[in-house]
Formats: sequence, C-alpha cells, structure tokens
Amino acid sequence: MNKKSILSRLLSIYGVLFFVFLYAPVALIVLYSFNANPINIMIWDGFTLDWYRSIFGFSTSLNDSASYVDSTDQLLNAVVNSLIVALSATAISTVLGTSTALAVARYRFKFQGFYRMLMFVPMVMPDIVLGIALLVFFIGAGFSLGNTTIVIGHCTFLTSYVFIVVSARLSGMSSNIEYASSDLGANAITTFRKVTLPLILPGVVGGALLSFIISMDDLVITYFISGVDSTTLPVFILSMIRRGIKPEINAIATMMLLFSVVVASAGIYFRSKKVN
Repeated sequence: MNKKSILSRLLSIYGVLFFVFLYAPVALIVLYSFNANPINIMIWDGFTLDWYRSIFGFSTSLNDSASYVDSTDQLLNAVVNSLIVALSATAISTVLGTSTALAVARYRFKFQGFYRMLMFVPMVMPDIVLGIALLVFFIGAGFSLGNTTIVIGHCTFLTSYVFIVVSARLSGMSSNIEYASSDLGANAITTFRKVTLPLILPGVVGGALLSFIISMDDLVITYFISGVDSTTLPVFILSMIRRGIKPEINAIATMMLLFSVVVASAGIYFRSKKVN
C-alpha cells in the first residue's frame, strides 16, 4: 500500500468521523422522540408516537402526569408568534437586502467597499452582543417589547443574509443585458421588472427562505427582545428545558429539524439555479 492510498483512507475515515460527530446528537434526538420511557429518555423502552400526540393535545396511552407540555394553547401560540415574526421579518429583509445588493452591485459611490463590509458585521457579531444592544436601544427609545421589536431585531441581521445571497447571484450576471434593455427603450422600472428581477429571482427566493428559517430558529436575540405575550417557539422550548428534558421536547425538536431541513433545502435549490 503506497503513501497516497494511506492518506486517502485516513481522509475518508476522518470524513466519516466528522459527520458522525456532527450529526450523532441530532440523530439521538430524533430517535428518543419515539422512546416510550416517560422518566429516563436515555433508556429505550419501546416505540411510541404518544409524545407527538400529547403536543397537539390528543390523549395518550402513557401516564398523563409525565406530559410536560403545560398547555397546547401555549405551544400553538408560540408557533403562531414564530410564523408571524418569521414571515414579517423575511418580507422586510428580502426587500431591503435585495435593494441594497442591487445598489452596491450596479452603482459606484464613495466608501462603497466600507459599506459592503458593514453589511457583513451583523452576521459575525455575537448574538448575545446584538441582543443586548437591541434591548438597550428598544428600552431607551420607549418601545414596548413584543412581536414588533422581534421583527425589527431580526431584520437587523437577516438583511445581511439576503444581501450576500443576492450579491452572489448578481456577480454571475452580466449587466450588458440591462444596458440592452435600456437601449431598446425600456425605462428603469420595466428593465428591473422584466429583465433584472427574473434573472436574480432564484437568489431572492433562496435568500428569503434562508432568512425565514434563521428567524424561525433564532433564540438568543429573540430571548432579549421578546415580551411576555410574544414567546416564540425556540424561547418556549428553552422554558421547558429549564424544568428538565422531557420526551415532548425531543418531539418538538424533531419537527423543527424536519421543517428546517425542508425550507433550507428549498433555499439551496433556488440559490444554486443557473442564470439562463
């Protein structure tokens, strides 16, 4: 066996171990969400769907006292709040991020490079720092914490994600097509609507889907700027974990994981579509 073959095998083993290390905890969460043991979730005691049923308020064959979801209404309210926040923040961030990406890519202005760098800052800034900063700002400005403050807070960093995705799309698109449209008599609005937007639409949709899933999953920033009646699903799960890890938490986490994978996969698909 030559040196190249040994290195290839070692690299393969490293790759396998890396993915096992990365995904084994997630796989365990999914596995134990079907565990019938209501006391010790790490000891397998048979397959059951009762934890999923209990989340939605259906009666189960297991001990009702073991159920940890205090109220189905609270859970559903958290889901509704998460959807309202995510949809609102995604819509606003998509418009702002796309507009900014177009401006930076198609126009030349002073401090353009510095402005582009500023768009990356919210992404690399620690969540706890951004969360505290937003909390101080909202309290100082007299805002009442609720869904509105969460939407504003999410837009501060989601806009950057949309900006980067759309900018990558624009970098692979020649501006000559837009110039040709203008030469043929189309105004700026018509050129954008019939030429530019269709070409960058996969990037816009991909950025929007990415923003949506990040907003749905955000915990740290949301925890600081949410009010009493604006609990999102991640914050609700955190409140459950504080009183102990129970099987319902695994079931909720599994459903969130599945939802995130579907939306993220759609986002990657649209973002990777080639410009025709």
